[in-house]
Amino acid sequence: MDRLRPPAGRLGLAVSGGPDSLALLILAAAAMSGGIEAATVDHRLREANAAEAAMVAEICARLDVPHAVLPVTVDPGNVQAEARIARYAALAGWAAERGLAAVATAHHADDQAETLLLRLNRGSGVAGLAGVRARGVVPGTRLPLLRPLLEWRRAELAEVVTAAGLTAITDPSNVDPRFDRARLRAALAQAGWIDVPALAASAAHLADADAALDWAAGREWSENVTAEGAGLTYRPTAPRAIVLRVVTRIVRELDGAEPRGSAVARLCDDLAAGRPGTLGSLVVRASYAGWSFTRAPQRRTREKV
Repeated sequence: MDRLRPPAGRLGLAVSGGPDSLALLILAAAAMSGGIEAATVDHRLREANAAEAAMVAEICARLDVPHAVLPVTVDPGNVQAEARIARYAALAGWAAERGLAAVATAHHADDQAETLLLRLNRGSGVAGLAGVRARGVVPGTRLPLLRPLLEWRRAELAEVVTAAGLTAITDPSNVDPRFDRARLRAALAQAGWIDVPALAASAAHLADADAALDWAAGREWSENVTAEGAGLTYRPTAPRAIVLRVVTRIVRELDGAEPRGSAVARLCDDLAAGRPGTLGSLVVRASYAGWSFTRAPQRRTREKV
């Protein structure tokens, strides 16, 4: 816990009541007495959610840790993805209101291994395969997001909870075969030959590679991207993996949206072949001077007389 303390101020913990987050609460309370607060996000997806939040509040009271319940509304669609968006938004708002320096979650080595395998199965690039990082930011904010338990195994965290005399909540979605992660978790439980810590270490190595590519893309940007009127011109000189990152950044800056990696890859292939392309609101052309990115002119509508 010590190496992931926020630079200054109190640390906020996301505690659902499951074994992983309860272990985080127990370990943080022991290591940072008086320096933490906890919050439980009530997704209101199950009738038991409110009672589970109340249970966490009771445990926090015993540990003398301030606690808040954050009710959210989960938008329809991909339930797990939408719940994650709502959860982080609620945690960010809570941290801002309480003046917390960072938020910590209980992601561990088994989570990391599962994430790596899921993303391999989807054909993710280096950034996706890097998994979650020990330090990051809450999505859509600058609030530091810490994951101090990435070197712990799920079973080890469960032992911490048992040793403290607590009973963790069991979330039925964790074993629901409708969800990819639950199916993968069940398969891993039957595959004793898979080395979970080694998979988690591979994700960490890929995170290092991702950071190196980001550094190289930053240098490529500074040397080969220039402003041309209201747009940008890029003269690519780097390997494709770096070019993709530079083009993604160009689209993000000019279009104001995060493009899909597959769309960026198709655009780069077209430009490399000398063909023009579009992405979002941008028109892109290839010439001897480089790749020019400009916003498409807005259509004018005639006023009714």
